[in-house]
Parts: sequence; C-alpha cells; structure tokens
Amino acid sequence: MPDEAPSPDLARTAWSALEPLHVPVYFAPESRERYAALGLEDRALVYFASRSAAMGAVGSGTVTAAFYNFSPAVVRSVIPRAWSLASPEAVLRTRLDVADRVLRRVLGEEAVGSERMKEAAGLARTAAEAAAGLPHGRPLFAGHAGLEWPGEPHTVLWHAATLLREFRGDGHIATLVDARLAPLEALATHAATGAIKTSFLRKSRGWSEDEWAEGVRSAVGRGLVTADQEGALSLTEAGRTLRADLESRTDVLSAEPYAAIRARGCERLAELTAPFTEALRDEGLVPAPRSRRS
Repeated sequence: MPDEAPSPDLARTAWSALEPLHVPVYFAPESRERYAALGLEDRALVYFASRSAAMGAVGSGTVTAAFYNFSPAVVRSVIPRAWSLASPEAVLRTRLDVADRVLRRVLGEEAVGSERMKEAAGLARTAAEAAAGLPHGRPLFAGHAGLEWPGEPHTVLWHAATLLREFRGDGHIATLVDARLAPLEALATHAATGAIKTSFLRKSRGWSEDEWAEGVRSAVGRGLVTADQEGALSLTEAGRTLRADLESRTDVLSAEPYAAIRARGCERLAELTAPFTEALRDEGLVPAPRSRRS
C-alpha cells in the first residue's frame, strides 16, 4: 500500500507529539536560573522575550499582534524593556542552552544520544524544513525559521518542535482573525469548552477581571457562550460549531509541512517521541494531554 500524504488529523497527531518537547523552556528550573543570569527574573519577561526574540528587538505592538490573546498592557510591561536587559541574540542562546539542559536532565544521556532520538530529529526536521518554504503570513514562525539549526539531535528535535508549533500557531491566529473573534472572545470560547480553567486563562494572559467580564459579555452577545451566576461558561450550539470549524481549519492550514514525511512518518514520529513526552510529563514540565489552542 503506497505511503500517502497525511490527513489533517494525522498531521495534528504529529504536532501533538512534538508540542510537549517545546514547552519546558518556559517553565523548567533551568529556565529561571539561566534567564536570571541575563537579568530576566520575572516570568513574564522570560516568556515574552524568549518567544519573541527570533523576530529581533521588536516593540510591544508587534509582540501583542503575534501573540494575539495576551493583554497589550502585560506585553507593554515587559517589551521593549527586556531588550535593555538582554539582546535578542543573548536570549536565543540562553533558550537553546535551557532546552539542551532540560532534555539532558529529564531524558538522560542515553536517550539524548540514542538512535531513537536521531530518527525522531530527522523526521521532525524534514517537516520543519518543509514548513520553512511556507512562511507567508506567519511572522512568528518566519522569525524562528530564519535561525540556524542546532547541531545535536535532541536540540534539533526541540528546534523542529518549536518551528512546527509556531507554524500552527500563526495559522490558528489567521482563523481567529477571519472569524472576527477578538482575543478575549477567543479566550472565553476556549474556557467554555471546559478544557482549561477560566481563572488560569485570564491570569496567564494578563487580563483584569473587568476586561475579562467585558470579553465574556461580548461573546455572550454574539451568541457563542452562556454564563451562569457564578461566571461558569458554556458553549452554545453556535459556539460549538465555531470552535469545531476553527480547529478543523487550523488543522488544514497546518498540515502541508507533514506531507514531507508522509503518513508513515507522522505515525513513526509520534511513536518515537512518546517516551520523551512521558518523561517530561512525569517531571511535571508539560500538562496532561489537552485540546488545542484558543
């Protein structure tokens, strides 16, 4: 039977397998230690600087646009101040160092140097390099795609995971804009799925209670969610239809790079990375399996 191009669902399976390999660079103990040495001691400074550094010393407006659902006020509180503390180049070097240290510590030297790691890195890099030929309309991805590839298989795997994560994220933002879903409306509908706590979404994205309440009122007014007296949110039928359409369209927009490794490559990549993801999850560095982004 010929090895076919992967379906959007199978491409999402490969993305889901890679996503947890990227996340620990923001939250692992190594992250706090290494960034503090640069003068970036606040978690918001670390997150916004480390994720946006690939675009250069950009201003808060650019970061707000690229990140989409974070409060502009919280972005302004750290960008561009971060660049007065550390250059984007220094931040990027530190981020790669953090990825190296975390993966070595959690996975162990045997896994880091294994044939499994080399094969996974090769597959992921092939997909990521295919994505690099499709940068149009994906500014955060394009910034990362312009960086040099690291030299060791485990950091190659991490970098590929980063590229494919941001490729999908930029595509998802395009669907939100097309749906005319404002940042807080997007977060409210995400919270209403029940996949993540409302309080976490509001606080982690930096919105005040009043701003959140206004966003919920807007989503309610559009007939996308309902809110009970305690503030618990539920999707309406229209909201469920919209969320399903957003996720389906995001899958389609994100699938093309995975054609470079075909369906079997996607399946193999998920198989190869499973023990790496499990080790990171056991360490508490990535959340339990979750739904897709807001």
